[in-house]
Amino acid sequence: MTATPIRWGILATGGIAAQFTRDLALADGAEVVAVGSRSLDSARAFAAEHGIPRAYGSWQELAADPQVDIVYVATPHSAHHAATMVCLEAGKAVLCEKPFTLDLPTSQQLVDLARARGLFLMEAMWMATNPTIRRVQEVVASGEIGEIRHVQADFGVPGPFPAGHRMRARELGGGALLDLGVYPVTFAHLFLGAPSAIAAVATLLPEGTDESTSMALGYPDGATATLHCGMSADTGGRAVISGTAGRIELARRFHVPAGYLLYHGEEATRVDVPIRGHGMLYEAEEAMRCLRAGLIESPLVPHEQTLAIMATLDAIRAQTGVTY
Repeated sequence: MTATPIRWGILATGGIAAQFTRDLALADGAEVVAVGSRSLDSARAFAAEHGIPRAYGSWQELAADPQVDIVYVATPHSAHHAATMVCLEAGKAVLCEKPFTLDLPTSQQLVDLARARGLFLMEAMWMATNPTIRRVQEVVASGEIGEIRHVQADFGVPGPFPAGHRMRARELGGGALLDLGVYPVTFAHLFLGAPSAIAAVATLLPEGTDESTSMALGYPDGATATLHCGMSADTGGRAVISGTAGRIELARRFHVPAGYLLYHGEEATRVDVPIRGHGMLYEAEEAMRCLRAGLIESPLVPHEQTLAIMATLDAIRAQTGVTY
């Protein structure tokens, strides 16, 4: 049977909005019915490219569309809070791109409003809904690699990004940590929870944003994590979960994996978990599942997890001197 249709509005018209919209075409019961931008011309061009029936020249008009069930917010980081507020205040469910906002207080404000109004709200942390990551979580929970003692993850891209690029721009929430580091930090959280100790160092750009950040995290049970993000060198982009009885390795692009290696000593078993589309499909399917079930948050990306990760990012920025 065909799933109950969920009607989507797309807020913003950049590359990530386009990729998400293409993945939505693969989701059973998903209908993209409207797009909104602060530029009507941009909204109309996006609508024409993706076959979307309605285009709006403001966020408010999109949020007011009675035929939209949920809005996907795909603006730059600095506008996540304002755009999501517009949608929640209009009574719309929201899937908001990561990082949720620029800091914990504004993230908490969105969660509080959604809960007060009984509206679904989810951070679009697609990694947490990826089938491979979910399978790895099951393996770890089963005890197959024993007690987790260390997590390693890094995400570095080569750059260089020129002055004026959004990745460097302080006014847009630029820097490596929020754009790239959110993945290693989230990965560690998925397997170890919230850290009890944080040490971080960063190399800052003239704009005051971080070109690279390295982090060491400690946990109440004695486990540790070493994480890195940067936009000046092409790092391995891999992740490792090490336990007392084995380890799991995720290859390059660990944040959108299609399988993993399970080690017991030097013996490795490869497990392939093919993904559909670009990988953004799964966060959309999870949001739609929750809407159909009448939930206001996802058990895969719960509010408290989003807030705890934002608190960790805030603590790292406090140590490295990055402010917005």
